[in-house]
Amino acid sequence: MSPITSTLLLLLTFTLAVNCQNSLARGFGDNINWKTLQDGLASAKVSQKPVMVLIHKSYCPACHELKPQFAASKEIADRASKFEMVNVYDDEEPEDVKYAPDGDYVPRILFFHSNGDFQSQISNSKSATKYRHYYYDTPSIVNAMDAALKKQA
Repeated sequence: MSPITSTLLLLLTFTLAVNCQNSLARGFGDNINWKTLQDGLASAKVSQKPVMVLIHKSYCPACHELKPQFAASKEIADRASKFEMVNVYDDEEPEDVKYAPDGDYVPRILFFHSNGDFQSQISNSKSATKYRHYYYDTPSIVNAMDAALKKQA
């Protein structure tokens, strides 16, 4: 194989890897290292990082409103490297009740310890009691991320 062919194959492989990774962003920030739920939970056991799970739907107006704010937030991006970031979309939503602790509304953000235990006490203090894991702005997400990091320590 010629050096040019080898270089082109390497570039193609890298481009595909980056595009596959970024495809998990789904508009919530290409600069974040998003993972599937299974990969995020497995990685957390090794990295000892907490897990942040974002659950959203394609038909959800509130999800569409949150998306550009989330993607543009430097504060979220800075904290994301301290988490295993999981992006769950449409039919990927797990059926286990621990992923819908107070209902299956969206967008929903849940936090888990690195061992997979749900951090039920981490919630949006600005949301109604009935929808504790509903986040509609970036400051509330940043506050929850900070709280999850303190609980993990």
